[in-house]
Amino acid sequence: MSAKVLNGTELAGKVKERLKQEIEALKQKGINSGLAVIIVGDDPASRVYVNHKKNDCAEIGIKSFEYALPATTTEEELLSLIDTLNNDPTVNGILVQLPIPKHINEDKIIAAINPLKDADCFHPVNVGNLMIGKPTFLPCTPAGVVELLMANDIPIEGKNCVVVGRSNIVGKPQAILLLAKNATVTICHSKTTNIQEICKNADILVCAIGKAEFIKPEFVKPGAVVIDVGVSRGADGKLVGDVQFQTVSEIASAITKVTGGVGPMTRAMLMQNTVKATLIQNNM
Repeated sequence: MSAKVLNGTELAGKVKERLKQEIEALKQKGINSGLAVIIVGDDPASRVYVNHKKNDCAEIGIKSFEYALPATTTEEELLSLIDTLNNDPTVNGILVQLPIPKHINEDKIIAAINPLKDADCFHPVNVGNLMIGKPTFLPCTPAGVVELLMANDIPIEGKNCVVVGRSNIVGKPQAILLLAKNATVTICHSKTTNIQEICKNADILVCAIGKAEFIKPEFVKPGAVVIDVGVSRGADGKLVGDVQFQTVSEIASAITKVTGGVGPMTRAMLMQNTVKATLIQNNM
């Protein structure tokens, strides 16, 4: 038996088609939607992501503003730009592409974004709202994972879900979203002692640690659903996930690939947050 490959590209296309219609309806009322993306320095992976986001905006009719700043940009300069964008009515969503250079305090930058323009859902206010079950926006990657499960009729309620990784961007919010869907959730991390045993208990296993092919068949319960969020480069320089795709797909019931899996869904959820921000800011 070979696992069903969950197609994130196809689902993201459907989400973007729906958003495109929403944007069209807004334009009929004279309302435009705009997303500002700030990139500091010249990290090649960040550049690829930013280009994808610009293409997504163009595809669904969101105006995209790009601010490519040199790596020498000071914290004050970045804070000043964020302040300008916070006060710009044509900008509905603001995103600072991470990582940013070490001399700039990441927490300070995230906290400076107006929570109602926080398209990534990283602001402490939005994270707090998520925690208490009253989210304004949803964190993009974890929300994309949940959408992918639901669109493929994979039940979450009552299931045993294991999240490998505890980052603020994926691991922690992923656990919260699965919990909100009534799953029983365990989080594993680098200090978890019996990680293989815990993973093998999962009905749904979400891996987000960025360790090449860390999850092998012996970590996976036969018939489990495996979602691979991590991306790193293998010894040969090729992109690989946290999961040994070939071998694990022989025992899982459903699995995502590194390309065309969670990535396109993350970006689709970013577009969804931007449209929602536009509606909120226009009292709709």
